[in-house]
Amino acid sequence: MIKDITIGQYYRSDSILHRLDPRVKLVGTLIFVITLFFSKSPLTYAASLLFLALMIGLSTVPLSFIVRGLKAVGVILLFSVVINIFFIPGEAIVHFGVIRITKEGVITAVYLGTRLVMLVLGTSLMTFTTTPNELTDGLEKSLGFLKLIKIPVHEIAMMMSIALRFIPILTEELDKIMKAQTARGVDFKNGSFLHRMKSMVPIVVPLFVAAVRRANDLALAMESRCYHGGDGRTKMKPLKYCRRDLLAYLFLALFLALMIYLGFFCPVGR
Repeated sequence: MIKDITIGQYYRSDSILHRLDPRVKLVGTLIFVITLFFSKSPLTYAASLLFLALMIGLSTVPLSFIVRGLKAVGVILLFSVVINIFFIPGEAIVHFGVIRITKEGVITAVYLGTRLVMLVLGTSLMTFTTTPNELTDGLEKSLGFLKLIKIPVHEIAMMMSIALRFIPILTEELDKIMKAQTARGVDFKNGSFLHRMKSMVPIVVPLFVAAVRRANDLALAMESRCYHGGDGRTKMKPLKYCRRDLLAYLFLALFLALMIYLGFFCPVGR
């Protein structure tokens, strides 16, 4: 289960998506997420699925590696689908005692499950193809206009980047702690629910201590390098748009226009 957590990890490759400007990928991810909620129609979902499949193919990230991340949020996905199946009123297709499954509930559950899966895969693809440093620079550049109203954009982007970078580090730390406690005889799988909850204490406490220790080491390292925020700082690799980035923006604009048409104006899609 621990190895299935791929959120925040970077997959090293030399694909066209890896070479795109991080601002393009941020805008593309935002457009993809917004268009997922346009309407509940087969055409819009088919277009979103086709777009996602194309991006996965261009990224050259193995599909097995991408799909593996769904296991970490599988409980949330399953809970959302089950809630919609059993608690949405409508035309009953299964009625057994207090159990009532409606046609509208099944349709809503299918749409919601598909939407959540594409949402997780689409947002994860951005972190797979963008390093934390690139993501920080892209966020800072994209939100630079907020500096006019005294919002610390650089500090916010830095915190988000550090949080993403710490996910795989703490995941690896958690795996080591669990193996060490298992070797000492701690049983995490058997016993009552209360027993299993108590067995998590030898994991949570060392993990919390390790997280605080790493945060303190990071703070000392930043201070020793005279880091005092983003004011007056220069970039070793400043972001510059090139021809492929402009073509990517054009492609995203066409995709957005298509989704608006399918979601709001296409007679078949509504």
